[in-house]
Formats: sequence, C-alpha cells, structure tokens
Amino acid sequence: MKRVLAIAIASMLLLSAFGCSGQQVSQTPTDSPAQSQTDAQSQSAIGRSPMPKENIKVGVIHIGDPSAGSGYTYTHDVGIQEMQSNLGLSDSQIIRKNNVDDGDPTMTETAIRECIEEGANIIVATSWGYMDTCEALASEFPNVIFSHGTGYKSNGENFNNYFGRIYQARYLSGIAAGLKTKSNKIGYVAAMGKENSEVTGGLNAFAMGIASVNPDAKVYVKVTNSWFDPNEETNSAKALIALGCDVIGQHCDTPNPQLEAESSGVWGVGYNSDMTKDAPNAVITSVIWNWGVYYTQLAQSVIDGTWTAANYFGGMDDGLVDITPLSSLAEPGTSEKVEEARARIKDGSFNVFDGLIKTNDGQTVGAEGETLDDAAITGGINWYYENVVVE
Repeated sequence: MKRVLAIAIASMLLLSAFGCSGQQVSQTPTDSPAQSQTDAQSQSAIGRSPMPKENIKVGVIHIGDPSAGSGYTYTHDVGIQEMQSNLGLSDSQIIRKNNVDDGDPTMTETAIRECIEEGANIIVATSWGYMDTCEALASEFPNVIFSHGTGYKSNGENFNNYFGRIYQARYLSGIAAGLKTKSNKIGYVAAMGKENSEVTGGLNAFAMGIASVNPDAKVYVKVTNSWFDPNEETNSAKALIALGCDVIGQHCDTPNPQLEAESSGVWGVGYNSDMTKDAPNAVITSVIWNWGVYYTQLAQSVIDGTWTAANYFGGMDDGLVDITPLSSLAEPGTSEKVEEARARIKDGSFNVFDGLIKTNDGQTVGAEGETLDDAAITGGINWYYENVVVE
C-alpha cells in the first residue's frame, strides 16, 4: 500500500521541507549479536565482491498490509514480488514486517533489527518516516545495505534513498482531470501539506497538467497530515465533493477517495496502483509506481557486486512511473492530449517544472529558459501552483 517518496541536500537545509520528524533512536553497541551474525554472510553486500544469489536475504519494512490490495504498501509489495520472480529468489529470502508505523521509531527499529537477526543483508524501508532509524542503524550495521523509499538522507556507504519522477505521471493525469471536470473544481486529498516536497511537487504537477488544458479549473486540496489514515482520507474526499469538486485526485494510501467519488457519482484519479478495480465507475486513470524496476536493479547489483550507495531517482524512461490506460470515462480527445505531453516529456523538450512558474500567493519560482533541478524538485517545492486552493 503506501507512500511516498527523494534525494537530498542537507546543506540546503531541506529537512523542514520534507516534514521529517527528526526523532532519533538509541543505538546498541556495534558488536551486538545481531551484527555479528550478519557480518560474515553480508561481507560483500556493499559492492566489495559479488554475492551468490542464494545468499541474498531482503527484509522489507511496510507501513501497511500488502493484502489490502490497492494502495501504497500493496504496490511496493508487488514490486518485491516482481524482483523475487525476476531473480528467482525463494520465499525464504524475503522477510516482511507489515503494519510498522513510520511515526513510531521504536517500532521501526524493532522491525529492522528483527530482519537483521533473521539474516537480512538488504533492508528495504518503504515509507518516509523510517528514514532517521535507517540512518542510525546503517551506522551500526555497516555490512547491511539500507535502501529507504522517499526521503532524502543517505551516507554514501551502505545507506541510500530511492524515489522517482512521479510528477511526470501526475502532469499527464492532470490533463485527464482537467478535460473531465464540469464544475471546474477538482479535489485533491494530500497526505502532507506544503512543507513536504514529495506531496506538493506531485500536486503542483497535477495542477499544471489541469491548467494546460483547462485554465479555468481550480484544484482544492485537503491535507490529512498522515501517510495512512483511511477515515480521514474518506472524510477529506467527502468534504471536497461537498465543495462541488467533481474529480478527486489523491496522494494518500488507500483507495478511499476513489470509493467516495464513485459513491457520490463523481470521477477520480487513483494513485499507487490501478484503482479502476476499486472504483470502476469513477476512475478515469491512475498514477502508478512500478517498484519492481528499482527492486530488481537493487538486488541484481548486490548479486553482481556493483551496488553503490548512489541515490535512485527514476522516471517514465525506465518504466518506474506512468499512468494507467484511460478508462471509458475519459473525455473524447484526452488520449491525444496525454500522448502529446508524454512525447514531449520523453524527448526532453518539456520537464514539467519549466520556465517562470506562478504560485498561488502571487510569487514566482524558476526562470524563463530554465527548469527546476532535481534538488529543487525533491526538496524545495514548498509552494502551491497558481490554481491551487487550500481547504
């Protein structure tokens, strides 16, 4: 199911832009039994030499339960399964810790330590709030690889972060939403507020896509302040629909906003996985992650002995992000507009955050003839595009 997630520059003081909790966890001595157990088996886990495939063991920390079958955690686990299938790993080589609250450092630390005690030499931590705990434990267990989804911290040795250019797919989905709305009010359920670049960057790209085909439309955003809060996600969607929003987008964990859209007779744009299976009478398209692209690359590089702690920021080019095929609910002509924009993104002539960008408080960002760089996109988008209204 879950969220989501980027790259970093501490020198630019981007910590606050991501809403990091800043909580630290206590560390146990570096000669702990768990570390001693893993030292020998993971000696090659940092690219020192190839690791036999049969020695790989991946510990996966999930914020929710993959069996829920739609949102953030489900999508990550589909990627883990794809990696396992691609590389021919056995079930015993995957250790899952589900329902690990990323706002609870103690729970997070316990889950990771349990994975290491069970022999994991790769830790995949899929949610934002695991970042600080990964940072601390990576120092304690230098022979274990820690790969953290979203966030911005890394250490250049055995701890990296991974995310993707989800804004590319968000822009395309905005085109579909902008052409569909009749009220010119489009709702967006956001996990975090303006301070979090991951959420805000995606929302702004969605809003830009809308504006490209419908300059009269506004995007109304409701913030849940939680990566996973099914009740609040439902309530936020209800509130947006009550405002007159007839298309509901989302950056949150569950398909609840889409379910609410369907029950209210309006339309929606899903997130994480294809949500037409959840709300077939509402979903126009879904913005999706194909996490298997990264997870396969991660494990294969460990096997090959080529893994480094370089951060990963994939996009449509490598298949990490996309939108699902448009449903029959899409307006005529939507496909042509989407494909036109897709071609421009793929050939590099359009990068979404190009030129002088107007914000909703009358300011501007960027400059003519330039585009925001990755550091700005992943850590500096603490503003809303000009057509965004905060509710």
